[in-house]
Amino acid sequence: MSVQNLQSVDPFAAASEGLNEGAQGGLIHIRIQQRNRRKTLTTVQGLPAEYDLKKIVKTCKKEFACNGTVIEHPEYGEVLQLQGDQRENICQLLTKYGLATSAQLKVHGF
Repeated sequence: MSVQNLQSVDPFAAASEGLNEGAQGGLIHIRIQQRNRRKTLTTVQGLPAEYDLKKIVKTCKKEFACNGTVIEHPEYGEVLQLQGDQRENICQLLTKYGLATSAQLKVHGF
């Protein structure tokens, strides 16, 4: 009789392999972060490096009437950061302009 739970298997091995890629297996992660009581930030991580992220932020700022910037994250690379809850808006914008398909978008948050 052998116990299966005592084998040394790393459950996060598959997830850590994808960190070396820029887009983590082609997924674009859209997250929301709580800043203050009512203030939030929307972050978009995993966009391909071939896109000009500053132009994407400029378009988002005009269409969503919010402020935004491109920040350099040590682990995730360049990340878009927008003010407010823009998760649905950014999903629609990325699919509208053909930058990503709905299958590539992964929305996180409450």
